[in-house]
Amino acid sequence: MGQELTHRYTHVEAGLVENVVIRRTTDTDAYPSGWKYTLHLGTLQDLTLIRYDNAHEDTKGHELHTAAGEADVEFPGMEELIVEFWASADEYWETIGGNPPRPY
Repeated sequence: MGQELTHRYTHVEAGLVENVVIRRTTDTDAYPSGWKYTLHLGTLQDLTLIRYDNAHEDTKGHELHTAAGEADVEFPGMEELIVEFWASADEYWETIGGNPPRPY
């Protein structure tokens, strides 16, 4: 399976951890979108606040995980999804005065 890492960072601050891994992939059987990704914001106590992923895209599609549960979501494209993730994560970061070093 060919994968090209396009973006990766982890930021830990004030009890939160933001971890983003985005890869382009040629394995379109497992990842029909052409992307393999995890966009995660959680606590150091292992509570997921927001996580978008497509770990099982070929069988389950694209998913949004929150503290309340999980849901299937439409995939708008990688750029749109990361912007949506950052907007949602910023609500948590603003509450604690955090400032993740994002490349935007």
